[in-house]
Amino acid sequence: MRSGRMRTLAPTVLLVCTLSGAAAAGDGPRAVVEAITGAALDVLGNKSFSVEDKRQRLETIVYAHVDFDTVSRLVLARNWSQLSPAQQADFVKLFKEHLSMTYGRSIENYKNERVEISGDHEEARGDWTVKTKILRGGGANDILVDYRLRKEDAAWRIIDIVIERVSLVINYRSQFQEIVSQGGPTKLLEVLREKNARREPLKS
Repeated sequence: MRSGRMRTLAPTVLLVCTLSGAAAAGDGPRAVVEAITGAALDVLGNKSFSVEDKRQRLETIVYAHVDFDTVSRLVLARNWSQLSPAQQADFVKLFKEHLSMTYGRSIENYKNERVEISGDHEEARGDWTVKTKILRGGGANDILVDYRLRKEDAAWRIIDIVIERVSLVINYRSQFQEIVSQGGPTKLLEVLREKNARREPLKS
């Protein structure tokens, strides 16, 4: 159920968090998210772009603003160390592809939502959380989205997204652990590879 909710809210969540042409390496976490959301909404609202154009533009820049290595380690938790370096690299690649496929489908569902930053604060280990609200209008409830960022090489990069109190990292950790418990970490690589080839999300 939670995985379905994550996908339902995807149009201005994962996509909004990953696009930025304006965020500079030295910007603080709040400024980074402000630039990211503004640039992403410009792309999502541009009627001259096809759905595929939007997907490619977002996908091209996503890798620069999400720390997929850290996200992958957090998602796999103790299972990360059970993979060889080559398998770890495979997992990062497959996980990127799966997220892009899963959330990229939702681009055409964008309905002129706006994003408002409602606060930010420091977390443990020097991480930073930037709290936002997706304003949907028309009487629809706003959606609370928190972005957790970590500073690496003088740049703040996203390591988790929390949608209505549901963490993307924890959500996928639960799904992946279920697969690992049945067939080990290598089974997870097989399942992801198969799902990506079929363009199927892990769960409905």
